[in-house]
Amino acid sequence: MKYIWLSALSLLTLFSCVSTDQTQEDYASKVNVFIGTGGHGHTFPGAAFPYGQIQLSPDNVTGGWDWCSGYHDSDSTVVGFSHLHLSGTGIGDLYDISVLPTIKKVEYREGDDNAAFISNYIGTYDKEDEKASPGYYGVRFNNSGIKAELTTTKRVGVHRYSFPKHQGNNTIIFNLGYAKNWDATVKTAITEESPTQISGYRWSTGWAKDQRVYFVAQFSAPIIAKQVFETGDNQAVGAFEFKQSEVVVKVGISSVSKMNAEENITTDNATFNFEETQKFTHEQWNKSLSKIHINGASANTDTIFYTALYHTMIAPALFSDQNGQYKAPNGQNKVAEGYNRYTVFSLWDTYRSLHPLMTITDEKRVNDMVRSLLDHYETMGFLPVWELEGNDNGCMVGNHAISVIAEAIMKDIGDFDREEAYQAMKKSSLIDRRGMGYHNKIGYIPSDKENEAVAKSLEYSVDDWAVAAVAKKLGYKEDYQYFIKRANNFENYFNKETGFFRGKNADGSWVTPFVPTESRHRDNDYTEGTAWQYLWLVPQNPQKLISLLGGEKPFVEKLDTFFSLKEGITGEHASPDISGLIGGYAHGNEPGHHTIYLYNIANRPDKTQSLIHKVINEMYHNNPDGISGNEDCGQMSAWYILSSIGIYPMNPASGQYQLGAPNVPEITINLTNHKTFNVVADNFGNNNIYVDHVELNGKRLNRSFITHKEIKKGGELKFYMSSVPSNTFKKLENNN
Repeated sequence: MKYIWLSALSLLTLFSCVSTDQTQEDYASKVNVFIGTGGHGHTFPGAAFPYGQIQLSPDNVTGGWDWCSGYHDSDSTVVGFSHLHLSGTGIGDLYDISVLPTIKKVEYREGDDNAAFISNYIGTYDKEDEKASPGYYGVRFNNSGIKAELTTTKRVGVHRYSFPKHQGNNTIIFNLGYAKNWDATVKTAITEESPTQISGYRWSTGWAKDQRVYFVAQFSAPIIAKQVFETGDNQAVGAFEFKQSEVVVKVGISSVSKMNAEENITTDNATFNFEETQKFTHEQWNKSLSKIHINGASANTDTIFYTALYHTMIAPALFSDQNGQYKAPNGQNKVAEGYNRYTVFSLWDTYRSLHPLMTITDEKRVNDMVRSLLDHYETMGFLPVWELEGNDNGCMVGNHAISVIAEAIMKDIGDFDREEAYQAMKKSSLIDRRGMGYHNKIGYIPSDKENEAVAKSLEYSVDDWAVAAVAKKLGYKEDYQYFIKRANNFENYFNKETGFFRGKNADGSWVTPFVPTESRHRDNDYTEGTAWQYLWLVPQNPQKLISLLGGEKPFVEKLDTFFSLKEGITGEHASPDISGLIGGYAHGNEPGHHTIYLYNIANRPDKTQSLIHKVINEMYHNNPDGISGNEDCGQMSAWYILSSIGIYPMNPASGQYQLGAPNVPEITINLTNHKTFNVVADNFGNNNIYVDHVELNGKRLNRSFITHKEIKKGGELKFYMSSVPSNTFKKLENNN
């Protein structure tokens, strides 16, 4: 009986463990990876690993702006499954090492260019035969019967191709030339190393001026026939035939060497057991997504929230190999010692919300990313503007690596060298490039000397404030005085007659004609925006902006006018990025993402709360067209996450978060220091979109913000929701 009792106890223990494991929340199952693949979202549905080196996704035949990620939901063709993709950008690049299965006999006609050759093997599909989730993508081609499935680990892409039996030549094509016209191939090669392994490389120039991708592919079955050739435009192609009806392919890549690509495969968790690899990646996504737990939301909100959180974990992407090596910005190979080197820094977008979100949920990765930015400085002598595959493509305006680094310093995150970081920030602020010489010497950038002058100077002023804050913290008093003064250069653009920041020429005259709703894609004072939208870009000193506009009442009235403009944007060649309009406000583009929260500063938090509710419910949806503009490497989604929590970093380097209104009843944030920060919306729902008052750890707040230090301590932030507007914070201002 004793033996039987022990067995029963063991079975009970085993049952308990299984039950506990099964009741753990499957966050990854809530994600709809197709959100953002329609409209102008520019996301991709393929397999990715949290911040991983590979983004393995299908590329449609169609090209154009809405195919920046290689894919658009309106399409149903596949020209290949490539290993590198950008998530939600407004410019395309990458699509490297493209793989396409076929049952046709591969024949190359001498002189055909790559596009003409590959057009004979394109796969087509019906939307109902396409399935995807975090770390998995699958589709069945209706023109061949081939089932293609993709998954990925941190550094390895894994393909499984199931060919219909007895239908033709089971062939897998490796194509190193098809890149949808976004970049130009410089050099390619493919070599068969054994019956189960090939290798090669693709060097190219495009948005990333010097991109190098080496690869190794290992097959679960031996090659029985091969063709390796160059198309008429000197693009390497390899066609490899197999006897088996199911072939699994493991592909490792590297920016350094074929040897590194192979080592990335052997040291990672990828196996030829596709289900096992997919399960591992699914578990990693669950672990990453569990950093924020929401409770009491609708199933639809759950999906939108966790998809947004998923999109914040695609970029920046891992760049260094398992041995730490990577291609540095000067073309030389370097080693990241003690950290992971990252790339894909869309800083003009992501400094506003994505990086601040990570300071709450992932301090270790923040440290690695700051060290990655500092590596660029160490190599090139300046911080990057938009870093891509070891290149600074110089896209957009500002010096926002400065804000990201300053934020980490001000929040006491990371083990990077503070003095080196400060020197990098300071020197990058004084280099005479992109109009900064004028910004430094005369306090404004002349419009007749530099394009997008107003936008550039306003963004530089934000970064100048960040340099000043760090200078003050580190004890550089003279530097503090210099940069805090330069942070107010925005005043030199303010035109009292019109009430806007307006372009000025070198002789001091205002640029004419002036139409505040007009946006021009080129030859404009504003980057992807209008004078109305850039009027509010003073997050570092909103009180001064209120003063320029005549005080709180006129300030609020002008904000009201902005959000109610009947014609929010004019101009024949307005940028397509300006989308998601509420009057003149464009939620689909980043410069205005803090604007809604400015009502807080003017003691009208009820207007902030109302607009947050409107944007969250009208600009984010559970469908392919569910993002109101380009996702921009996680920025659009990070705004949603933070605003759903009820906080927003108006000026990220300040360490303060403006309070808004939560979008879910309960939220638990699992902090890096193993503490939790809980957000509760009391009396949530029933059109209670306003906040009567807020308590932090049981004490009523008489201010419109909380600090990073308060969040890091853990505790509870409680919003008391109401159906009627309230001053929320003003009613207690006399009790300070």
